[in-house]
Amino acid sequence: MSERVTVTVTAGVADVRMSRPDKMNALDQAMFEGLVETGRALARDKAVRAVVLSGEGRAFCAGLDFMSFMNMGERRGGAGPALVERTGEGPANRAQAAAWVWRELPVPVIAAVHGVAFGGGLQVALGADIRIVAPDAQLSVMEIKWGLVPDMAGTQILRHLVRLDVAKELTFTGRIVSGTEAVQLGLATRVSETPHETATALARDIAGKSPDAIRAGKRLLDASVVVSPGDGLLLEEKLQLGLIGTPNQLEAVAANMQKRPPAFRDPE
Repeated sequence: MSERVTVTVTAGVADVRMSRPDKMNALDQAMFEGLVETGRALARDKAVRAVVLSGEGRAFCAGLDFMSFMNMGERRGGAGPALVERTGEGPANRAQAAAWVWRELPVPVIAAVHGVAFGGGLQVALGADIRIVAPDAQLSVMEIKWGLVPDMAGTQILRHLVRLDVAKELTFTGRIVSGTEAVQLGLATRVSETPHETATALARDIAGKSPDAIRAGKRLLDASVVVSPGDGLLLEEKLQLGLIGTPNQLEAVAANMQKRPPAFRDPE
């Protein structure tokens, strides 16, 4: 893995941390590459059942490290082309993939947000399925401050989380909202004084459920916002039929009937 991102897997829960605390985990080229590399490696790991995504130090992520990209631009004739290079996997370019890769993971991803999540940092958090935020966390769609628009898949995710007028207000103003307001707006799932502990407890709970059903549930719910009702119903039927009678589904029933912890197999 990258030096910018650390990963520890315990009992099926991957603890992923952006590790550049001296720069409040600002996004430089190495951080972009580390996030994408880490997400894709975890997607291939059948033993991983849930992910907690956080930042080391005082913040989740302060956004783009402009100085780093200005320096890179001087060497390469412009930082823009480097950001929009295609990675060869999926629809996202390199910048977008740092956030979008968490949507592509087959297992739930829970972001634990403290300190600031500005600009690209917020978009990385939005890539998670669930966001647990500190009440005094600060979140902002900050690109307008630099005369830009969100370009790390944020618009494609944001429009499904908040009302369109709210998404526009946040994008047009770049105003900073607290963790508490973020929950009220729909940017975050819930508030916790200890977001990483709460996110980890939730991840452990998820990891104790049938991994086949959890993966099917994520796939089904993600599809529900982009497919027609008819296609959504067909997918629901297909995934359910694919679960019924499988070893993990039968184990879930047996464990509940026998009032014991389940012993699930890793997905094939």
